[in-house]
Amino acid sequence: MELKDFDNKVVLVTGAGSGIGREAARAFAGRGATVVAADLNQGGLDETTRLIAELGGRALAVTADVSDEPQVRGLIARVQKDFGRLDVAFNNAGITGQAHRVEDYPTDDFDRVIAVNLRSVFLGMKHQIPLLRRTGRGAIVNTASVAALTGPGGMSAYAASKHGVHGLTRVAAMENAAHGLRINALAPGWTETPMVAAASAQNPGFTRLATSAIPAKRGARPAEIAAAAVWLASEASSYVMGQMLVVDGGMTIGGFEL
Repeated sequence: MELKDFDNKVVLVTGAGSGIGREAARAFAGRGATVVAADLNQGGLDETTRLIAELGGRALAVTADVSDEPQVRGLIARVQKDFGRLDVAFNNAGITGQAHRVEDYPTDDFDRVIAVNLRSVFLGMKHQIPLLRRTGRGAIVNTASVAALTGPGGMSAYAASKHGVHGLTRVAAMENAAHGLRINALAPGWTETPMVAAASAQNPGFTRLATSAIPAKRGARPAEIAAAAVWLASEASSYVMGQMLVVDGGMTIGGFEL
């Protein structure tokens, strides 16, 4: 039986122009949602909405910089104007930044990574929560990373931002649990996305270590991570609040194989 548990629901996905965001947008649409797909990459958004249309789904593409508060405010105002409600937000947009030791890390790049990865989640929830709470029931999923649990060398800005997403998610979950709003984080491991491919090119040592450390012996497909995001947003996880779901092929288990 085809699952349509997001029928009549409006779902916002940021970073929807590629990778995990695109697959999540497709998955939500396939389960009946009207998807608002946001990204800075207009070409990527066009492809995402085309793929959703092929499924017979409904999508609105909005170009937005989610680290900029006026643009985030405008994005949520657009959702309210066009649909009058918001049921789910998947705050997924992110970048890796450059690879440098802490003492060599360019401050401007550090600030940019924090803005795109952490400030955007704060701004998103700040403006999403009032609209979400109007329905009396909703969910937010924020993309963290296994870097919220570890300290990958050369990636101080990225790790700091993802640790921040974890903490911010827990605070927001505590503040909103009694109001019918569930807020959780998703921590993907090594995932075969364009962003990870670009990071691999500049930090091959991390690439070798990461891939060799995965017990599953492969990286994740974006659709596998997207499926976890959809689960966290669905009624199937109705009693899950303030948690960070690690989806990493066993990468952070630790220990060793006998």
